[in-house]
Amino acid sequence: MNIVSFSGGKDSTAMLLMMLEKGIQVDRIIWVDTTKEFPQMYEHIKKIQAMVEPLKIEVVEIDFDYWFGEHIKTRGKRKGEKGYGFPDFRNRWCTALKREAVKKLQKTISEESTQFHGIAFDEKERTSNNEGRNIKYPLVEWQITEKQALEYCYSRGLDWGGLYEKFHRVSCWCCPLSRISELRVLYNEFPELWKELEEMDKKSFRKFRSDYSVKDLSEKFATQKFIKSRKQMNIF
Repeated sequence: MNIVSFSGGKDSTAMLLMMLEKGIQVDRIIWVDTTKEFPQMYEHIKKIQAMVEPLKIEVVEIDFDYWFGEHIKTRGKRKGEKGYGFPDFRNRWCTALKREAVKKLQKTISEESTQFHGIAFDEKERTSNNEGRNIKYPLVEWQITEKQALEYCYSRGLDWGGLYEKFHRVSCWCCPLSRISELRVLYNEFPELWKELEEMDKKSFRKFRSDYSVKDLSEKFATQKFIKSRKQMNIF
């Protein structure tokens, strides 16, 4: 059984559609919904579902808010306390939950299966993390780079509502590992999401980033926006 691990991003999207074009058998498509995806991503998933019919994209949902602020820890230094808070480089609990969700689903599959992961050729070093597992990387095999994968998706009429023109990655919008420049875009162009991020900041025991809290960034971006506005007024 061939199972496509589908993130919804440019690489996994290109991989899935290219596999179908090449006549490679696809039995199941699994997408993990963190519930913190951009609205444009949900629209993208609908488009892909229409393109891959009669196959169905199986959605595994993670209750991000529960794990973020409600789950009672049963072990470790913070045993008995609520929530994992914002992830960081040492504690990417959200990524771990994605993996566990897929593993649980795969346990329901009795026959031998092969996973297909959308890792591009220019990131092929990432494949070493899964050595010894029954996983294939078609984009690496076909030497398809990230840029080529995105161009292919654009050629198929897929543009994620312009997200890739603003962000390098289009996964969870609340990720503290995002670039400052991208967080500035989130602040300026997605005010409703930024407001939600500010509320999350109040609930997290862990600082959003080692250098900035969400409140710090709000103040920083507001000041920059004000200065830019003043400069534009002075031009006229």
